[in-house]
Amino acid sequence: MIRNLFILLTIIISGLITAQDDSEAIVVMELFTSQGCNSCPPADKLLDTIKEKYEDNNVFVLSYHVDYWNRLGWRDPFSDEAFSDYQRDYAQQFNSRSIYTPQLVVNGSEHFTGSNGPKALTAIHKYSKFKTTNTIKINDLKKEDDQIKIEYNVEGSAFDQVTFALIVSERTTNISSGENRNRTLKNTNIVVNRLVVYKESTAVTLSIPDWIDQKDELAIIVYAQDKKLKTTGATKIHI
Repeated sequence: MIRNLFILLTIIISGLITAQDDSEAIVVMELFTSQGCNSCPPADKLLDTIKEKYEDNNVFVLSYHVDYWNRLGWRDPFSDEAFSDYQRDYAQQFNSRSIYTPQLVVNGSEHFTGSNGPKALTAIHKYSKFKTTNTIKINDLKKEDDQIKIEYNVEGSAFDQVTFALIVSERTTNISSGENRNRTLKNTNIVVNRLVVYKESTAVTLSIPDWIDQKDELAIIVYAQDKKLKTTGATKIHI
């Protein structure tokens, strides 16, 4: 499935690039995953494939590691209770009675099993045709020790919140217990800190976790959402 998706992405990528440049369209793909979930590795691999094909084409992928799998034998080092709560917020908006992994949420507007390549491809094609209602401008960025200071502004119509997601480009982990015991897993664009701004603001400060290494490639994905968590604009800054 992953190989077939790769071929399909290659076929249509030229058309999508044109659409994105003309319409200022963006696609934000949030994967809720866990290293303790044995059905998640195919979704992690799919997210990595999408990232590779659309690195510079307004498709932003994020990997949110939830914590509710930790009780089953392996504690995901990237998991956070706040990410599970964020997934529950989506469940409320989608009128879902439960949350699951792997779940892929696209532009806050639809969700499906994160390993479903055809649906992911269809969603990319679909949302690459829609113009955003907000433009996020980064005016200044300074990294000082374990702090990142950002000055920004959001242009366009009303929005409800702005999310600043600090991500690590990739990490490989040897899993010693749980459902993925004895497997080596690669995770992509791992969210390691998430800051949500609800009020009018022009500056924020993000903390860098102490386990981040000098060799880690960091970036920040910033995206605006309305009251129903639908994405209204996004940008990415490399650190």
